[in-house]
Amino acid sequence: MTNIIVVIGAGSIGQAIARRISAGKHVLLADLNKENADAAAKTLADAGFEVTTAVVDVSSRASVHALVQIATALGSVTGLIHAAGVSPSQASPATILKVDLYGTALVLEEFGNVIASGGAGVVIASQSGHRLPGLSIEENAALATSPVEDLLNLPMLQPDQVKDSLHAYQLSKRGNSLRVMAEAVRWGKRGARINTISPGIIFTPLARDELNGPHGESYRRMIDLSPAKRGGTPDEVGVVGALLMGADGGFITGSDFLMDGGVTASYWYGELAPK
Repeated sequence: MTNIIVVIGAGSIGQAIARRISAGKHVLLADLNKENADAAAKTLADAGFEVTTAVVDVSSRASVHALVQIATALGSVTGLIHAAGVSPSQASPATILKVDLYGTALVLEEFGNVIASGGAGVVIASQSGHRLPGLSIEENAALATSPVEDLLNLPMLQPDQVKDSLHAYQLSKRGNSLRVMAEAVRWGKRGARINTISPGIIFTPLARDELNGPHGESYRRMIDLSPAKRGGTPDEVGVVGALLMGADGGFITGSDFLMDGGVTASYWYGELAPK
């Protein structure tokens, strides 16, 4: 049976990981925007990959379930790369929670039902989740294990508690890593693995929106005061994604890999620390 690598989000990071793990496999590339999916598919196809495209809205259970059906009709789902999401400058708090938090939980649940034995997945979270102050044990458990359809009803996620897009984004990305930790237990029962990567500022179109948006000055300051003193590239994330999804990462599951050039280290213990 054909091995299927599902890529949700047609951006640079998803493509970079896919290029490293999809030789000899069939890539199902899904995005909310058909034009974006088609453009990314052409790039991959021109590089020798077999690609099918689909449109998906990760905030819709019906849409995600339809994508699962497309994937399983093509073959055996052995890989999932979830790289779709919206950033603080792109959306309201409610939309960020719906897409980045609920949408990720939905994707993990739906594809966790069909992932093949020996399969692996990676979710792209963010360094932002590591700058959120510590949550209580109860809040962690709620984000990690609440039924998907109850997730957005949690008291901690209501408008009187989440009042700006950056806070919504931080909660969503912390929630992604917690959700992956919990899902790793369920995926493990199918013989599959799932992990999170939390990148820092990676030079993608989304990052450039942020650099030119209301938080642009703080983004440039993060780069200047980080130990690495630069942003990252999609290819660098691709290397970590390939490790986590390949045989060399076979003992890694339920983990979150922070790769941000040391921005978080500087935030907690260096010059980026809040005054």
